[in-house]
Amino acid sequence: MGEICPKCGLPKEICACEALEREGAKRIKIYSMKKKFGKLVTIIEGLEEGELTKTAKELKRMLACGGSSKEGIIVLQGEHRDKAKQLLVKMGYLENSIDV
Repeated sequence: MGEICPKCGLPKEICACEALEREGAKRIKIYSMKKKFGKLVTIIEGLEEGELTKTAKELKRMLACGGSSKEGIIVLQGEHRDKAKQLLVKMGYLENSIDV
């Protein structure tokens, strides 16, 4: 018998760890709120730290807006909920894991 995966307990040939990780992926939440002087900002949370900066930079470029990424959230200047969801799907995130 072959090696056994320490995570899922199945033989390495039929290991299901990757599929389980994709199914249990974090939910991405997109919402808007008013900040100082009645300005709207779009907030995206639920992304992993490693891809946060790269994703924020790409979203700011595609949406032609300013923003920042820190402490696990992306803040975009303006109302971009629907457009941000479409762009995240194009970037490869699962559509059903994104809540607007």
